[in-house]
Amino acid sequence: MKDIITTPDPRLRAKSAKVREITPETQEIISNMVAKSLEWEKQHPYELSAAMAAPQLGINQRIIIIRDDLDDKTNNHFTALINPEVIRTEGKIETDFEGCLSVPEIYGKVGRPRKVKVKALLEDGNEVRLKAEGFLARTLLHEIDHLDGILFIDHIRDQKDAFYRMNDKGDLNPVQDYDSEIANNPNLFPEEA
Repeated sequence: MKDIITTPDPRLRAKSAKVREITPETQEIISNMVAKSLEWEKQHPYELSAAMAAPQLGINQRIIIIRDDLDDKTNNHFTALINPEVIRTEGKIETDFEGCLSVPEIYGKVGRPRKVKVKALLEDGNEVRLKAEGFLARTLLHEIDHLDGILFIDHIRDQKDAFYRMNDKGDLNPVQDYDSEIANNPNLFPEEA
């Protein structure tokens, strides 16, 4: 079973390939994603592992998983979406906290559209179209970003007041010295071309 990769691993910045055929290997990737997601959650008592993208296991295929109930940590069932595509977004931009299994210890206030419509394939190969809003819409957009090599921190890289760290009680506190934080984490952002 592969481990969750973290910045600065270049596989997180690569565009993922479309899944051409759903095979037993695809099913195994999905099973590993669910297992690793739940394993990570057990090690982080204040956090919910809401979703994961295949690139977070170093697998650059267009596969994501989303927890079926984003409000219930005891519900360990996830739905896999293969080749998800954003059809459209709508609604006002809302800013809320995001974190990422592949960006340890850093959180941020990211603006995203309130609503999204997505099409994807389910594990059985059937196409589904989803309309989501609020936290589910944010989660879908965050995971689909992963498939294009985009991390949540990329959306806020120039907003010094948007970065946070979690303390040992589970509270998010603003990063006090952004320049020092970036200096201590030089691989958070890719080099400018």
